[in-house]
Amino acid sequence: MSQRAAQALVFATSGLVLVLEIVAGRLVAPYVGISLESFTAIIGTVLAGIAAGAAAGGVLADRHDPTRLIGPTIIVGGVLSWFSVPIVRAIGPMLNTSAGSSVLLVAAAFLLPAAIVSAVSPMVAKLTLDSVDDTGTVVGGLSAAGTIGALAGTFLTGFVLVSVLSVTVIVFLIGALLVGIGVAVSFALRGDRPTLPGTAVVAVAALGLLSSSGICDHETTYYCVRIEVETAADGTEQGRSLWLDQLRHGFVDLDDPTNLDIRYVRLLADIVDGMPDGSLDAAHIGGAAFTVPRYVEATRPGSDQLVFEIDPELVDIAPAELGLELTDRLRVKVGDARLAIGDLDTDSYDLVIGDAFGSEAVPWHLTTVEVATELDRVLRDDGIYAVNLIDGPQGRFGAALLATLSEAFDHVGVIQPSSVVESSDRFNRIVLASDSPLPSLTIDAADGELVLGDPWGDGQLLTDNFAPVDQLIG
Repeated sequence: MSQRAAQALVFATSGLVLVLEIVAGRLVAPYVGISLESFTAIIGTVLAGIAAGAAAGGVLADRHDPTRLIGPTIIVGGVLSWFSVPIVRAIGPMLNTSAGSSVLLVAAAFLLPAAIVSAVSPMVAKLTLDSVDDTGTVVGGLSAAGTIGALAGTFLTGFVLVSVLSVTVIVFLIGALLVGIGVAVSFALRGDRPTLPGTAVVAVAALGLLSSSGICDHETTYYCVRIEVETAADGTEQGRSLWLDQLRHGFVDLDDPTNLDIRYVRLLADIVDGMPDGSLDAAHIGGAAFTVPRYVEATRPGSDQLVFEIDPELVDIAPAELGLELTDRLRVKVGDARLAIGDLDTDSYDLVIGDAFGSEAVPWHLTTVEVATELDRVLRDDGIYAVNLIDGPQGRFGAALLATLSEAFDHVGVIQPSSVVESSDRFNRIVLASDSPLPSLTIDAADGELVLGDPWGDGQLLTDNFAPVDQLIG
């Protein structure tokens, strides 16, 4: 095998491993969420597979003829890549969002294909080396080709593939490319042609992938999206629930925007109701089902609202399936809210609602004192910043966010259940901040109570340099 052909082969296999690694995040998200733990599980597991595969491939290359190993190894890696989809969908529903579950799911689906494909590089090195005099050049060239391939796979997937293809299609293409490369390499090195049994195995594997049904109605760049229609006993529609990955993010009654089925949404509506009469200038960090903007529009006619939503496909889904009507007074800006807040005018809003999530955690870069300072600038003196968050009963994240907001605002408070049971369960809290005293709110006792000030008083300060949000809610 020529050195250029060897480098091209290592470039391709290394790149496809990284494509699989990035797509793994989207495949497992509906079951274990998108969090620091799930990303850590993916990166760590795939790296373990790469290391194990490289070690095993080197041993095998020393004991057997690489010309007989390389092609079949690539083909097996392609077939195992196909099976990652049905494995995730079979095991995922049985797991929770813990770090252990993330590692288990990722390892079951992706450890073997990453290891098998990564075994190719040392086999190719063994085949390419003609003498010890060329060791540095050959090994260095193959290492560089593998790294460049991994970079190409990373950029191609993150910037292009996930925005134009579903994850199942991407995985199918990964397997097809690996199988095709393996067949071509086998023919080039040994003159082998595909056999009937081998072709049957490939066909069955592909059929297994294509016949495994997923749970997503839509696969966006960021989420697995499901729309569930809620019906009454007589079959009439009562509303529609929006699920993003493993969490129910919103409920919409197409006929009545004031029908609020989710506790935290009712609490946000209570805050809207507690503000002075009349129209509001409101900004929303996170759109999802757009339930709260629709509520403001219905109860505060003439309000001017701007919604920041990072997922452009959700902005298309909401009008098509959730009854959202965008107008000159209800606008959406697609993009990361953290990057857009600085463009808002000073003293321009009465209300800012934070309702953005990545899995169960508020994105850490929206929780820091730097963001709080910017929001304080944007809000009028009597304006309110309200943040929906998921927290544990000990309130570690709530305490940290209250301490952080206290650095920028004069008054803070938290809405939480009237009685918090010491357990491992997580639930929604609403943290509020303002430069004026917080208004009294009418809150149903079953939904919670407003506690003024900081009931914990010892929360960690969250900054752009240190914001361990996933660990605080853990």
